[in-house]
Amino acid sequence: MSKLFAEAFGTAMLVLLGCGSVAIAGYGAGFPIGMLPVALAFGLSVMAMIYTIGPISGCHINPAVTLGLLAAGRLPVSQAIGYIVAQFIGGAIGAFILYAIVSGKLAGYDLATSGLGQNGWGADYLGGYGTAAAFLVEVIATFIFVFAILRVTSGDHFGAIAGLVVGLTLVLIHIVFINVTGVSVNPARSLGPALVVGGKALGQMWLFILAPAIGGVLAGLVNRAADRA
Repeated sequence: MSKLFAEAFGTAMLVLLGCGSVAIAGYGAGFPIGMLPVALAFGLSVMAMIYTIGPISGCHINPAVTLGLLAAGRLPVSQAIGYIVAQFIGGAIGAFILYAIVSGKLAGYDLATSGLGQNGWGADYLGGYGTAAAFLVEVIATFIFVFAILRVTSGDHFGAIAGLVVGLTLVLIHIVFINVTGVSVNPARSLGPALVVGGKALGQMWLFILAPAIGGVLAGLVNRAADRA
C-alpha cells in the first residue's frame, strides 16, 4: 500500500506543479517564451518526485513508464495494474486540487478559456497540428522518455544522478514538442485535467492513452532486446 500511495501522491504532485505552471503561473499565455518555464516545471517535478518517492515505489508516476517496465520484464503484471490505477487516481486528485486553487481567484477563473494545462491538438490548440502529427509525436516522445528511464536505471552507471537525467530528458521533450500536443507522454497527467475541463479535452483522451502506451511498450521491448544483445 505504501508503494501505491507513493505513486498516487507523486502523480498528483506532477499534475499540480506541471499543469499549475500553466493555470496558476500563467506561462501558457506567454508561449513561445513561456514554454521553457512550463518544460522546467514538468521536468523538475518528475526529478523531485524521483528523489522523494523513488526509494519507496521506484517513482513511475506514469502508466507509460509502468508499461515500459512491464514490457522490459522488470515488473510483474499484478504490480503494474496496481500502479496504473494509483497513477490515474493521483492524476485526478492533482487536477481537482489545482482547480480548487484557481477557482479561488477573486477576479474569477474562466475554465473554458484558460483551461487547466490539458493536452490536445487541432486547429485551435497551440501550433494547430493534426491528429496524425499529434499521435506520432506522443509515440516518439514517450519512447524517448521511457527508453531513457530504462537505460539510466540499468545497473549502477548513473547512480544518484539518474533522477537528474530523467528530469532533463522530460524538459527537452517539452521544449521540442509542446507546441504539438502540450506534451503528455503520460496518460494519467492527461486524464486528470481532462476530467475537470471536460468537453473536447475529454473527447481527445483516446490519443493520450493509446499513443503513450504504444511508445512505452516499444521502449520496453527495445530495451529488453538491447539487454540481450
